[in-house]
Amino acid sequence: MGAKQTILVIEDDQKVANFVQAGLEQEGYAVDVLHDGGSAGEQARSVDYDAVVLDLMLPGRSGFQVLRDIRARKPSLPVLILTAKDGVDDRVAGLDSGADDYMVKPFAFEELLARVEALARRRHGVKNPRIQIGEVVLDTAARMVYRGSEAIELAPREYALLEYMALRQGQVVTRAEIEEHIYDDQVDPMSNVIDAAVYTLRKRIDAPGKSSIIQTRRGMGYTLNAQPPQLAQPQVAGKA
Repeated sequence: MGAKQTILVIEDDQKVANFVQAGLEQEGYAVDVLHDGGSAGEQARSVDYDAVVLDLMLPGRSGFQVLRDIRARKPSLPVLILTAKDGVDDRVAGLDSGADDYMVKPFAFEELLARVEALARRRHGVKNPRIQIGEVVLDTAARMVYRGSEAIELAPREYALLEYMALRQGQVVTRAEIEEHIYDDQVDPMSNVIDAAVYTLRKRIDAPGKSSIIQTRRGMGYTLNAQPPQLAQPQVAGKA
């Protein structure tokens, strides 16, 4: 699945779904789209999504039914309701059913994007939009990267890769996970596109003459950490 974070959009209006999908993908997200509620709950359970954008008026099963299904199986998965129902009672019902946020159509895409960003950060326990790894700082709200006071220009996929690893700072991220969240199904499993992407990202963000903040864990993947792991010093025979 796609870039930066992986979003499921459940929306029966084709034009709205296409608009949301195109906008999120342009911002570096991976987006899966469903147009009815019939299989939505199962889809949300079976894929590791970072957030769900959910319409309430769906064929097959209502958005409320889908939301209850998601909450029963994945209580921490952020859900943003996006609907034409604009009454106070509708908002209260949506939030009481377990939604994390509620937006009414018509809507400004910039606001939708900001809310999706906030929900995705919350899922990974990141409340502050600024994430620091050594000298490198990611401003996830502005989607900017800095090393000290210097702004670093990154292509959308480069930023997506860096933020994906930053949200899991200190954890090993496998090549398969990177492929799933950054490149959809576009990557040949036998290709070296992931290694090449990490190599390019290192060149852009690492300070000259210093160790990379992206370490390779041979046979496992990569980890993003400000401090490279220290190797144990070998003991010299005959010395204390």
